[in-house]
Amino acid sequence: MGLSKETIKTSLDAISKVDSTLGNAIKAAGYPEPRINPEGYQTLLRTIVGQQVSVASAASVWNKLEARLGAGCPAEALIATDFDDLRACGLSRQKQGYARSLAELILSGELDLHNLPEDDEEAIARLTQVKGIGRWSAEIYLLFALGRPDIWPAGDLAIQAGVGDILGHDTRPTEQDLREIALRWSPHRGSVAIFIWHHYNTMVM
Repeated sequence: MGLSKETIKTSLDAISKVDSTLGNAIKAAGYPEPRINPEGYQTLLRTIVGQQVSVASAASVWNKLEARLGAGCPAEALIATDFDDLRACGLSRQKQGYARSLAELILSGELDLHNLPEDDEEAIARLTQVKGIGRWSAEIYLLFALGRPDIWPAGDLAIQAGVGDILGHDTRPTEQDLREIALRWSPHRGSVAIFIWHHYNTMVM
């Protein structure tokens, strides 16, 4: 489970006491709603399906896959389905490669999504064994599905823009800048990230 609403609020209140700039932004935008995804294979597969397409397109492909493979698109069924059938569901050659990589790692036991290392960096390294799952996707999984409290997706453009806006930067901070800036928010960086997305949405509305 991802971070609960209560956990996010407690973490942001703690950060507000030591960082008045962020505290003022939280007062202005309010507390964010939690972002929670189920733990396990299905969430990572849906991440692959949704890459570089709209939410509506991803949902359409997923529905077709479930109709063909069964609820949750079991790894066994995916591996057993040929290229043309998956293509007919809207899964490109590249995404089929990614999906099969995930399914094979799950079926072989090389990737146990219910027993990832407690160390965040080790967990990210384990998840990025899957073709098509980069650092950002791994971080999002750890934050939204497992509720890892100190995950900080510094490569996210909305996070960069949101932090830049809050801190009054003229240009968007780089990923490295963001990692250094956020050190003072540890061990609550996951809740801060969820708030920054919330703040960013108020910027672009």
